[in-house]
Amino acid sequence: MASAELELQGAFVTRLKADVPLTALVQGRVYDQPPSPVSYPYVTLGEGQTIRDDATCISGSEIYLTLHAWSQAVGFPQVKQVAEAVVESLHLAPITLPTNRLISLMHRQTRVFRDADGLTSHAVIEFVAHTEKPLA
Repeated sequence: MASAELELQGAFVTRLKADVPLTALVQGRVYDQPPSPVSYPYVTLGEGQTIRDDATCISGSEIYLTLHAWSQAVGFPQVKQVAEAVVESLHLAPITLPTNRLISLMHRQTRVFRDADGLTSHAVIEFVAHTEKPLA
């Protein structure tokens, strides 16, 4: 059985690449590791953290997942549009995982800032998911 975090990562990529409003912005450029050179704008998978949350009758996890949006368009509008499209695609999404059960998926926060190169706008988009494993 795969980890719930790994299953969510795969489900995120599949859902984001199929999302029409996001695809209009990034042309399917959703990466775990972006190619070099890369075309802007694009979305990457980021950091993850899994915290076990077991109870007497279930084996569950609280999973924190981060995505990143990147743009080199002037100002913040494009990266904010990409970030909002990611949020709209994933917040409360009814995602089915292969072996784990997704109980909830919620957007926590988005931060937008200019990267150190002075050209790239960057959005950090954070989600929290609650999952449970089927009982054996």
